[in-house]
Amino acid sequence: MKSHRRPLLAVAALVAGALTLAGCSSGSGSDTTADGRHKVVMWGSWSGDQVKQIDQQAAAFNKSQDEYEVTYVAQEQVEQKLLTAIAGGQVPDLVMWDRYQTSLYAPKGALQSIDDRVKADGVKLDDFYPQALGEMKYDGKLYGLPLLVDVHALAYNKTMFKDAGVKVPTTWDELQTAAEKLTVKKGGKLATSGFLLNDPGLFNMWLLQAGGRLVSDDGTKTAFNSPQGIEVLDFWKKLLDAGVYSNGFGDTNDAFAAGNAAMKYDGEWDIPTLDAADGLDWGVSEPVVGPQGDKGTMMGGFGLTIPTGAKDSDGAWAFMKWWAANARNGVDFAKISGWIPANRTAANDPYFTDDPRFKPFITSLDYAAVRPSVPGYSDVEGKALTPALQKFMSGELTAQQALSQAQKQGDQILQEDRK
Repeated sequence: MKSHRRPLLAVAALVAGALTLAGCSSGSGSDTTADGRHKVVMWGSWSGDQVKQIDQQAAAFNKSQDEYEVTYVAQEQVEQKLLTAIAGGQVPDLVMWDRYQTSLYAPKGALQSIDDRVKADGVKLDDFYPQALGEMKYDGKLYGLPLLVDVHALAYNKTMFKDAGVKVPTTWDELQTAAEKLTVKKGGKLATSGFLLNDPGLFNMWLLQAGGRLVSDDGTKTAFNSPQGIEVLDFWKKLLDAGVYSNGFGDTNDAFAAGNAAMKYDGEWDIPTLDAADGLDWGVSEPVVGPQGDKGTMMGGFGLTIPTGAKDSDGAWAFMKWWAANARNGVDFAKISGWIPANRTAANDPYFTDDPRFKPFITSLDYAAVRPSVPGYSDVEGKALTPALQKFMSGELTAQQALSQAQKQGDQILQEDRK
């Protein structure tokens, strides 16, 4: 769910020049293979073993038809390289990226709208999680299809819970009670954390559970410096004061997988790691609810989009539609990668709903929120909010000082991005 603020003026300049170079590029100008297939090139940030996963999916598509051949090329800083490629007229046909990037690049003409293609081919947009679909839109137009979703839920150590006679918590209060009972100290030092509170970046989901919000209705100001925001940090301090977690605990390893923590918020992407952990009997449940019963978790994930000037936008669309809109193909990729499809029909396949490891994540997706799509918000989190929260966790700032500092810096960032 990480994203970074982009130099939007530079984007505009690059894209303006690119549109002239790109002209009316289409599938007819693409390179072809020896057997006459159009070559379709997809870029993305996935690397390492994930390349093999995408290659396997692309091979399945290539085998399913004889008109296109998709190849994947991993790129570091894929968004910046895309801008350079657009300016030079040598763009990929398809890009897989954090959906959040769509609202940053679509306004600058870097992406192709797919509304006409969706209508012509009868793609059912209602099949997708609406939150994820919304991240592929800008100013009423659709610029791609959501592909994969991720979400946090509560992972817990079944053995520890059984030995302590503790039930799985469903509320903040129950979480604190369980965490205190499950915490173990040896020689005055924390040996087993009752709950890993080591990711201040998850403040957004805690804020939702408290009934708060991240930005104002018009997106011009931050809204986390609120009674609800203070309530979140006050609760965090209760956990810290109770000793269920100490700042820095488990930073050098996965304390939960190693059996040194009883609970943590985690995502479905970590299932293979937890399954492989030696001697770990783990379970997962929905995130706990806040003091007033509010549910809250955040949805992230990837989407597919076609850049301006793509040589084979028809081939790119064919692959996008085959993968994202076909539920069976989405489930097949989940079996390869462990990721949940953004296609709701695929995500509610028995492969997920009959598996107790996946089911709480699937249920949580129904009420998950996405990050605000206002320009500059990614920098609000990365440069203002998270650093302030880290200082709160280390005791350098009080709750009010941390949120006030983050608000001042965050509001300035949002104002700068509106100029």
